[in-house]
Amino acid sequence: MNRMSIIQSTLCAAVSLLALHPSAKVTAGEVTRPDILLIMPDQWRGDALSILDCAGVTTPQLDQLAREGALFRRAYATVPSCIPARYGFLTGLFPQTSGVVGFQAKPITVPTLPDMLSEAGYHSVLVGRNMHQVKESGTCGYDQRILGSTYIDNDEYGKFFRQMAPQTGGILKLVNTMGISFNHWQANPWSLKDEWHPTEWVIKRSRDIVDQSDKGKPLFLTTSLYAPHPPLFPPKKYYQSTLNKDLPSIARGDWVNWGKLSPEGDQAGQRVLLEGEALRQVQAGYYGLIDHIDKQIIPLIRDFKARSEEAGRPWVIIFTSDHGEMLGDHGYFRKCEPFEGSANVPFLITGSKGMDFAQGIRNEQPVCLEDLMPTLLALTDSKIPAHLDGENLLPTLRGENQRIRDWLHFEHAKCYSEEQAFQALTDGEWKYIWRPSSGREHLFNLVQDPLEERDLSKVEAHAGMLLEWRAKLINRLKNRPEGFVQNGKLIAGRPYEPLNAGTLRK
Repeated sequence: MNRMSIIQSTLCAAVSLLALHPSAKVTAGEVTRPDILLIMPDQWRGDALSILDCAGVTTPQLDQLAREGALFRRAYATVPSCIPARYGFLTGLFPQTSGVVGFQAKPITVPTLPDMLSEAGYHSVLVGRNMHQVKESGTCGYDQRILGSTYIDNDEYGKFFRQMAPQTGGILKLVNTMGISFNHWQANPWSLKDEWHPTEWVIKRSRDIVDQSDKGKPLFLTTSLYAPHPPLFPPKKYYQSTLNKDLPSIARGDWVNWGKLSPEGDQAGQRVLLEGEALRQVQAGYYGLIDHIDKQIIPLIRDFKARSEEAGRPWVIIFTSDHGEMLGDHGYFRKCEPFEGSANVPFLITGSKGMDFAQGIRNEQPVCLEDLMPTLLALTDSKIPAHLDGENLLPTLRGENQRIRDWLHFEHAKCYSEEQAFQALTDGEWKYIWRPSSGREHLFNLVQDPLEERDLSKVEAHAGMLLEWRAKLINRLKNRPEGFVQNGKLIAGRPYEPLNAGTLRK
């Protein structure tokens, strides 16, 4: 045997030994990088976890993730609707930087989080709900996509559903015949086989990726679920079990003109009075979808951890959402609002022992989806680009006393109406809101009044606090292209469109 043959034989033997003993030491840098599982449902409220004493849900698997790692209680979507929230997640840029300030996207021209992880040696995969970006953004940086967005008839899930249930005419027609919709509060239980439900399809395809992808490369898997976004159609057992719970009442702000609301809702489908049996059915649909997801992710998490352990690689699991759901609070349904039901999202991060994460962290500082990009790049020993707006949360995850930021700015341009647009700031204790259309202000103490039922903006004892927060927003917006600030004052009535120049820094 010549020298080259001996070397090749030795290398083959070494590879075989590593396959048999996945915990063996490996010097290649990519093996020390963690496998990453991001579970990202759509429209999940930040308070909808049983560990937070939400009476409507039963989420033992997510509660366990929170106990094993960190729960960031004051996590927000900086623009709480699908398109801009996902743009911020993908790019690590605040809306004030990118110009994506409302329900409209523009082509992504900077490296995305999946881009950078792929560059670092990861196989990046998106399964399920698309990232809702313009066609010019392509795959948004993912190496592989298996799309199942529920509201689309001809993506992979749509084709699967037509094949399994041809008599329905497709998922869109099924939803219509059930008397529900993709945006409103009507609810009905799923009447077909549970394994045909979009949630179960996405989880099954995600488990396939975990099982079949090359274990020699670290995996970044985004399991993107459409639920609990309407249509509110959980499997029957979850719908019925939620109806049997002692369900919470809606938040009733003292600042709401309740006499103007009706059970039929307004033309935009945003303002509605949900109460009595109608409210219970909405909650059964919404919370039932949440309980269903919590049950479904159990085998996915088990398989994902086993894959990493087999490869001798650490793992990280993140659970968050693009935005929340008002669910009747203060007479609102859907998103695009500054209130907690809409803007606050779940934000859980945990990791295997090799990641040196602290356990049981409950953090009350304001964080956002843009923080995921620098955090995951830090976890993978990748360079963090200087242009990112998000903060690296790794010190907090490892139990250090980190000052993440003094306050967070979030906003939304007009969507359902001119009146809906807002600018807001929070430090996790106080929240200040300004409506650019009318100039109306709100001030809430989130510690004493977590449901935002008492508006303190007109309470004399809090006049100084109101001025302090107004000054912060003036300073933040002073160079905005909309002209929100003139001569050192907030100016109402300025045009506020979903896209702007986006030339500012944080």
